[in-house]
Amino acid sequence: MAEKNQNVQEQDLNQLLKVRREKLANLVEAGKNPFEITKYDVTAHSMDIKNNYEEMKGQEVTIAGRVMSKRVMGKASFCNVQDLQGNIQSYVARDSIGEESYALFKKYDVGDIVGIKGEVFETKTGEISIHASEVTLLSKSLQILPEKWHGLTNTDIRYRQRYTDLIMNEDVKKTFIMRSKIISSIRRFLDDRDFMEVETPMLVSNAGGAAARPFETHYNALDEDVKLRISLELYLKRLIVGGLERVYEIGRVFRNEGLDTRHNPEFTLMELYQAYTDYNGMMDLTEDMFRHVAQEVCGTTKITYGDVEIDMGKPFERITMVDAVKKYAGVDFDDVPDTEAAKKLADEKGVHYEERHKKGDILNLFFEEFVEEKLVQPTFVMDHPIEISPLTKKKPDKPGYVERFELFITCREMCNAYSELNDPIDQRERFAAQEEAFAAGDEEANHTDEDFLNALEIGMPPTGGIGYGIDRLVMLLTNQPAIRDVLLFPTMKTLDK
Repeated sequence: MAEKNQNVQEQDLNQLLKVRREKLANLVEAGKNPFEITKYDVTAHSMDIKNNYEEMKGQEVTIAGRVMSKRVMGKASFCNVQDLQGNIQSYVARDSIGEESYALFKKYDVGDIVGIKGEVFETKTGEISIHASEVTLLSKSLQILPEKWHGLTNTDIRYRQRYTDLIMNEDVKKTFIMRSKIISSIRRFLDDRDFMEVETPMLVSNAGGAAARPFETHYNALDEDVKLRISLELYLKRLIVGGLERVYEIGRVFRNEGLDTRHNPEFTLMELYQAYTDYNGMMDLTEDMFRHVAQEVCGTTKITYGDVEIDMGKPFERITMVDAVKKYAGVDFDDVPDTEAAKKLADEKGVHYEERHKKGDILNLFFEEFVEEKLVQPTFVMDHPIEISPLTKKKPDKPGYVERFELFITCREMCNAYSELNDPIDQRERFAAQEEAFAAGDEEANHTDEDFLNALEIGMPPTGGIGYGIDRLVMLLTNQPAIRDVLLFPTMKTLDK
């Protein structure tokens, strides 16, 4: 029975689609092809009119947008038009737009894009509207929009057809408008602090700067294999060497990894580098920036995420990774003498590790297992083990650890920062250790970058650097549970043809 109903629905849909194409054919035959219109002068948008009604009452305006509903009532009709800002009603009367135009209007479909010229007025029921004097069909919709009251709820279709999602779900449109405002706010914050925005290569011979597997491709013109960048770091540091003291880049990076609520293989990363500062300077800048963006974009430093209030107005907590593991797992790695003892502890606590892992790796595994899920409010986790930080300066008083921090909010890493390693001899040794790790099976290990080493040998000043996951920041400030909800076109498996 269900199959029979589905067949009937498909036949009905096919008939409706056929009718729309016939309407278009009739318009073309009558010399009124809407696709031949090249421009339409828009003088106002829906919310501008509603918010400034007293000033605009009686004014002639032209709006343009998509017809979302229609009520045809003999000689007069109403339609609701959706534009960038929202929706506004239009009163369309035969005597105002003319008999021929009104006959055409009555044949327009929900989903068609129209331009409306007319006076701003308020109906007897108090709805601010436009009394149309002219209606122009600007584009004919040949598809059927999802049914108005149920909207578009299928998440797979929402992600695959984001254009339909934006039309049917107002909150989705607001999220992406917010995303744009967040990035603009970040740029203003950095520009005001004399940072210079730059662009660096996406296709690289050596994809370094992060622990991730790259995508690989082939450059035909040079007959060379190249990779898509996994970070922005090594080229931005070259610019610090060149004397550009404060630089940042916002751009896509690509990591050949899985998809989940926090990860997409291509995502937006921002990295910035500042000469003559360290990771403490990066902490201060980060705290100031997160607070600034929240206040400017959301109007408050208290953000609701899920059912939790995140207070970015308070000073962010600062704790070392060793102290965090001690606090939440009850294990003090300062008392762990070596790798053998660390592995024994991991066995006792049920923490899985690989044979190649050393003491510092196991400390990080303890952190991931016992600590991350506890870090809801903004928390800087500092002083990582050297084994997982190949590009970072050692702590002078604790050489097994480095001057690095990660910021966690809502149990998620929001950024990663270093006092950048600028010793070319030490850096070469770190690269060598990474090559050994790769040979031992670590597919995410860095490879030696000789040109970067050459840059360090020319000389890089003391530098603080940081990378921010822009998508996760947008998730936080728009209260979205998954990274796909803040990516206009998230990565999706190709549908079988």
